Amino acid sequence: MKTRVEEANRNIYDIVTDSPSEKVLTGLTEDTIREISKLKGEPDWILDIRLKALKYFNEAKDPTWGPDLSDLDLSKINTYVKPKTNMSDKWEDVPEEIKDVFDKLGIPEAEKKSLSGASAQFDSEVVYHNVNHKLEGTGAIYLDFDSAIKKYPELIKEYFTKAVPLNDHKYISLHYALFSGGSFVYIPKGVKLEFPLQSYFRLNSKGSGQFEHTLIIVDEDASLEFIEGCSAPGYNSDNLHAGCVELFVKKNGFLRFSTIENWSKNMYNLNTKKCYVEENGKIEWVMGSFGSKISMLYPMNILNGRGAQCEFTGISFAGKGQNLDTGIKVIHNAENTSCTVNSKSISKDGGICTFRSNVFVSKNAKNTKVVFDCASLMLDSESRSDTIPVDRIENNDTTYSHEASIGKIGEEEIFYIMSRGFSEDEAKSLIVRGFAEPISKSFPVEYAVEMNRLIDLELEGAIG
Repeated sequence: MKTRVEEANRNIYDIVTDSPSEKVLTGLTEDTIREISKLKGEPDWILDIRLKALKYFNEAKDPTWGPDLSDLDLSKINTYVKPKTNMSDKWEDVPEEIKDVFDKLGIPEAEKKSLSGASAQFDSEVVYHNVNHKLEGTGAIYLDFDSAIKKYPELIKEYFTKAVPLNDHKYISLHYALFSGGSFVYIPKGVKLEFPLQSYFRLNSKGSGQFEHTLIIVDEDASLEFIEGCSAPGYNSDNLHAGCVELFVKKNGFLRFSTIENWSKNMYNLNTKKCYVEENGKIEWVMGSFGSKISMLYPMNILNGRGAQCEFTGISFAGKGQNLDTGIKVIHNAENTSCTVNSKSISKDGGICTFRSNVFVSKNAKNTKVVFDCASLMLDSESRSDTIPVDRIENNDTTYSHEASIGKIGEEEIFYIMSRGFSEDEAKSLIVRGFAEPISKSFPVEYAVEMNRLIDLELEGAIG
């Protein structure tokens, strides 16, 4: 059993390929934005969005709360990196050096066993996209986002930027100016997919940014499970991830959106996610935040329909030099809506974990139920964990519960386990595993080998 973080082998995630790039762009000028759009062959209305977003970005300021972003030097970030290959729907056609990375991460194996569709992005572009025969005849659409813009422009126009506006905050404006790659999914009325779709995002190039856009529409009485995986090798210079996820769940629809973020310790992870839920629809978030120098991620949920539901299950792990600032936002705009949150965090060696929640219950949202359960485990006296709720409830017919606990490993628990024949390090590791188990069980690890490896990496090596 691994009991020290030094023993945890991250080599599988720190694979660096010398795959040549066809195009590398830097800078945040109008000329750069126009060149990206031209390289992609985009319509004028997309370029207009990019240029408007660039204007918003230049006018906006960094947030005045949360982790300090002053060390992030965008002038040193490559804003677009195109690998020297085109997208393929055949795995054997992907260049060997790129294929080798995804092979070692287990993506093709997971696709063979459990997925009805898979997409793999390398730096700024999707290099592989395949739809399984299980989707044939369902009417479901699963494309890389760049292809969807050209093939379904009216559908994209209807939803793109509608959940997350261009000027939502500084780094979403940056995203819209530079977005590249990502996924588009549309599940028609009444279609319930039995197997999940997966997109995997690999940021490989040193000193680069990744700005993928994911747009998912689950129509009435339809259901979908979508898995998103992310990783990057470690470098001695900063990388940036500023992706965006826009989700729409229609009447009686269901969406389970699972994310495992396994960034390296030089990554600024400034992601944005938002979901609109209509009558009796349900969104389930399952999230794991691992790695990264700084993370700022707070999925927002707007429950607009009567009986709409939101469930959030998440875990974060912060080690030395890491500041993971995560949480959730929920707006209740209708009667009988509900939100259930189960969050856990682990911090060690001076790592910082913060969970922020922002809940708004409108006057019309009668019989609303809100339940939060946030637990944090600090493995030493140097680490820090905070839970910061901000709530506004405008009616007297709401049931609200927020439980937060922060603790350390107790001497009595260690002594009890050691009395059963375990060493002290083994006893501590078992306690950490037990703490994380209720959350880790929620991850769809049976579908993605990489997720199993990640959880083992962080939690087996949790004691230093």
